[in-house]
Amino acid sequence: MSVSGRFAGHVVFITGASSGIGAALAREFARAGADVALTARRVERLERLAAELVAAGRRALVASADVTVDGDLERAVARTRAALGPIDVAVANAGFGVTGPVESLTLEDYRTQFETNVFGVLRTVYATLEDLKKTRGRLVIMGSVSGHVAVPGGSAYAMSKFAVRALAESLGHELVPHGVAVTLVSPGFVESEIRQVDNRGVWHPEPREPLPRRLVMPTARAARQIVRAVARRRRETVVTGHGKVAVFLQRHAPWLVAWGIRRFATRGRGAPRSAARTKGRV
Repeated sequence: MSVSGRFAGHVVFITGASSGIGAALAREFARAGADVALTARRVERLERLAAELVAAGRRALVASADVTVDGDLERAVARTRAALGPIDVAVANAGFGVTGPVESLTLEDYRTQFETNVFGVLRTVYATLEDLKKTRGRLVIMGSVSGHVAVPGGSAYAMSKFAVRALAESLGHELVPHGVAVTLVSPGFVESEIRQVDNRGVWHPEPREPLPRRLVMPTARAARQIVRAVARRRRETVVTGHGKVAVFLQRHAPWLVAWGIRRFATRGRGAPRSAARTKGRV
């Protein structure tokens, strides 16, 4: 299914649009005809992306917002509505990953993880829901394969993604009478900066535990798959081949997944870098 022109005249609101999947989705929705509101903390990156979209013939709005700050998203949505019109598609994409074995983490680490990955999604929902009901639009929630399969050293991140998977499932039922479709996106390894962000949301030039390139899907390819799923108003899309296999096996042969994790992933994910606490990354 081609999505060329599928979102013509639509307004798409994306959190965490300064890099990775968020930036790629902005480009892909624009190619499909949408006007795009870009939100994140790193405004200079948003402005470069907006200039690119405007040069391609689309309208683009830059709105600084931190999903962990009450009121930021409401202000960004109000600016979007005034400049571009009511929102047809809201993408709750902002997030980062807290990693490390449980004994190396604190309650504050878990709270920080949930503040961005769970409550940041909820803030996005609350800020955009009025528009989505009016436009009978689409809500896109960024989950993860980690929302289906938890691994050693990934308890905080997996907890947050299991939580948003439950949220997407519940809202999918709740919003049907309003004509709003909810799509959960569950990526595997997709090119992004998530492994360059430490447990306090601080960005570093070098990633933690770089992944083999053959396992990492380019963001542009992932964005094409996601936009197709949103256009079809699908309930969930699992992105990457290894992600689809992992989710399938977890559903149908969980014992095999448990064996594989205990056999090959007993060391877990990397321990957290040391860094001063900052607000949740978007």
